[in-house]
Amino acid sequence: MTVGRSTTGSRGTVAKLALAIGVPIAGVAAFLLLWLIWIELFVDPDLFLADWSPRLALPVLGDLLSNGDLNRHITASVKRIVVGLVIATAIGIPLGMALGGFRIFNLGFSPVGAFLRMVSPLSWTPLAIILFGVGDSPVYFLIAIGAVWPITISAAAGVSALDRNWLMLSRSLGATRLEMLRTVVWPGIRNEVLTGVRLGMTTAWIILVPAEMLGVDSGLGFFILDARDRFNYEEVVAAIIVIGLIGIILDRIAHYLLTPRRRERTRPGVQTSAPQMQAGPVARQQYRI
Repeated sequence: MTVGRSTTGSRGTVAKLALAIGVPIAGVAAFLLLWLIWIELFVDPDLFLADWSPRLALPVLGDLLSNGDLNRHITASVKRIVVGLVIATAIGIPLGMALGGFRIFNLGFSPVGAFLRMVSPLSWTPLAIILFGVGDSPVYFLIAIGAVWPITISAAAGVSALDRNWLMLSRSLGATRLEMLRTVVWPGIRNEVLTGVRLGMTTAWIILVPAEMLGVDSGLGFFILDARDRFNYEEVVAAIIVIGLIGIILDRIAHYLLTPRRRERTRPGVQTSAPQMQAGPVARQQYRI
């Protein structure tokens, strides 16, 4: 019986893995196929738009990856995303907790936050260059100022939704502020914060490419600009494909790493039924947190 369950479980895992990987790959392949059909059937071969066909771009992409010309640009872009997102997270979580936890601060900062949030991150490009010059620093600034708001809003929403009875209970039990933050506040807002980080990463990836067209000599944005100046549209399309594929990979990785996983802990010899675990508002709140 154990062998049967193990075999069934392994087959189920393989099936889930194949579904999680195979279906997205099939979707990308179908998209590229439709793109190819549109170029081949409906675009005049004499037009420059015909150079944007995946039929020409995919072999070029293989050459760029094999000879290493594109690898340093990919590495530089991923590094900027990670650094910018870390900065946005370090600012966004404390700011969101302050907005959700202090009503006066929320009322005073909300108009300012709404104003800053509605300004396109790329509008800060002249200021970023004046403050930080050229290089990686202004790119980090633009990524951080765009990605910080989804994280801030998510953290504020999580703090606002906390059950205040849990905070009162922790105070009555003599918990310090650090203990309350670690055992009550963070578990209560974790789901919202992790969702905000994932949304922030999506925003950061969108900002990255145009930001890399300003004063840097590496990265996928720089590569696209350079290939355009050389009228090498096959390399432009190859870079666009790489940007989309890396975006998919980063989103899947973030989804896997940032999705909370509950672990059921029971003492040996003690069996607790599901209705008993969910009986009463206190138990439901404990299960949610």
